[in-house]
Amino acid sequence: MGRTSDAKLRLLTAVMDLILEQNYGSATVDAICERAKVKKGSFYYFFKSKGELAAAALEHNWECKREAMDALFSPTVPPLERLENFFIKTYQTQVECKKEKGNVLGCPMFTLGSEVSTQEPELRQKVEELINRYICYLTSAIRDAKSEGLIEIDDPHERARNIFAYFEGALTQARILNDPEILRGFSEDVFKLVGAFNSLKLEKSTS
Repeated sequence: MGRTSDAKLRLLTAVMDLILEQNYGSATVDAICERAKVKKGSFYYFFKSKGELAAAALEHNWECKREAMDALFSPTVPPLERLENFFIKTYQTQVECKKEKGNVLGCPMFTLGSEVSTQEPELRQKVEELINRYICYLTSAIRDAKSEGLIEIDDPHERARNIFAYFEGALTQARILNDPEILRGFSEDVFKLVGAFNSLKLEKSTS
């Protein structure tokens, strides 16, 4: 198959699927082209290397999620509910993934980043960039919760970083154990840790 209009998209999808289902190392150019049903010549027409494709795939994956993230973290949604909805949505996604593919696949950023961070600095930088985008969403919700007196913290951004690290750890564990139930009720655990559990119940009762 030649340089059809959707060949690039198929390559982006193929490399992401292979990284999640297997790993970055096993996602050879040949394997990617076979999965995407694209000729190797077309691969190199769009991308100089597998690393460049992987970085582009991460960005594409983010762009596909951006609208949903904007909706989850809309300022019209009470701040603690934004956090809760984000964690619930991730849990539901992993449950659906296991039903469809037989495995919890976890987070592509951490799956890829933990594998190549010491080997491919450009990919590590892309992963870091995407992590910071997620943390910005969390920070906005935590900052609003603080301004509304729902939680008492000194640094919303630092708290967001800690929560995201905790969450990604749980998501990675869910992948290792192939058990999405590890993520069930995660928001309640986080809110207890930051002293927001009672505030969430109050927030819901008055909304």
